[in-house]
Amino acid sequence: MACASFAKLNAASSQWIGQQSFTQRTGSSSSTRFATRRVSVPIRAGAYTEELVKTAKTIASPGRGILAIDESNATCGKRLASIGLDNTETNRQAYRQLLLTTPGLGDYISGAILFEETLYQSTTDGKKFVDCLREEKIVPGIKVDKGLVPLPGSNNESWCQGLDGLASRSTEYYKQGARFAKWRTVVSIPCGPSALAVKEAAWGLARYAAISQDNGLVPIVEPEILLDGDHPIERTLEVAEKVWSEVFFYLAENNVVLEGILLKPSMVTPGAEHKEKASPETIAKYTLTMLKRRVPPAVPGIMFLSGGQSEVEATLNLNAMNQAPNPWHVSFSYARALQNTVLKTWQGRPENTEAAQKSLLVRAKANSLAQLGKYSAEGESEEAKKGMFVRGYTY
Repeated sequence: MACASFAKLNAASSQWIGQQSFTQRTGSSSSTRFATRRVSVPIRAGAYTEELVKTAKTIASPGRGILAIDESNATCGKRLASIGLDNTETNRQAYRQLLLTTPGLGDYISGAILFEETLYQSTTDGKKFVDCLREEKIVPGIKVDKGLVPLPGSNNESWCQGLDGLASRSTEYYKQGARFAKWRTVVSIPCGPSALAVKEAAWGLARYAAISQDNGLVPIVEPEILLDGDHPIERTLEVAEKVWSEVFFYLAENNVVLEGILLKPSMVTPGAEHKEKASPETIAKYTLTMLKRRVPPAVPGIMFLSGGQSEVEATLNLNAMNQAPNPWHVSFSYARALQNTVLKTWQGRPENTEAAQKSLLVRAKANSLAQLGKYSAEGESEEAKKGMFVRGYTY
């Protein structure tokens, strides 16, 4: 979305991160001496807690990451249109079947995020997609949010809808075989971001996480800080630290079991239109700084989104973050950065299926090596080096 001028913002309701201080949650007075009080912090032990922890650890296993194929039907249609295919259920099924039946995919992929349509689909031979994944020891996941809508009272920012009916939907997804969930909300730096938008993003993610855990699904917590903008990397770090501090505050408020969640953050990079491009080493330094300041070691896995980086960029940056031990499993949850070359290789032709699946394995293996800190970009194709940034990208 285009951002209104700063003058249009109501400072009483939407303050800027880093430019005006947030309203404090508790007041203080010069006449008040420091006081201590006992705070009881409940540790929720729900019916699914042990299973949630086990599922999260399975997904956060060495050398493996997540394949995200949870694009909405409309977005999937845009991908298909790029190779001359109509947006029909048959074509969407054919493409997703190509991905999910790739032999050996489980060597590098531990989880696959599906769109609702895909969760209930089968191969042309009648085999459920969730069973195809299980045979490869890949955990099926499901996108549960209902997309972004304008946030009233903000600076042309968005909030993510989908909490209504989430518990009942999650119960059905679990019955169908899903064991983890994804909810994507976004924060825009060119739009502020406003305090209102950050709080709404954090609260929505926390409520979704609590509801998911109550219904047996490991929640992926994803407040995507969009690449849009010409800001330097220091500004991204500042915003990311504020966003994640809010997220973990509300996760605690909602008694979410941290050992049973996964995070899907953006890497800390300069804005896509910034004049200077950061090296993988610089991106790793700033990203790990943010994570160490904000993410408790109880969280088992950090599964980065690619956010429009080229296939090679996303892999190089991940590799740079794994050059030394981390408190968490630092890995990937990529969509375009795993699928771009696959789609162009396939071209919708059955005779290209095997070649397309091999290209998926190439990208999956590259990111597996990056998770282990052993990746080299030597021999990568020019296609894999092309950026995929789209301003205001939506799923």
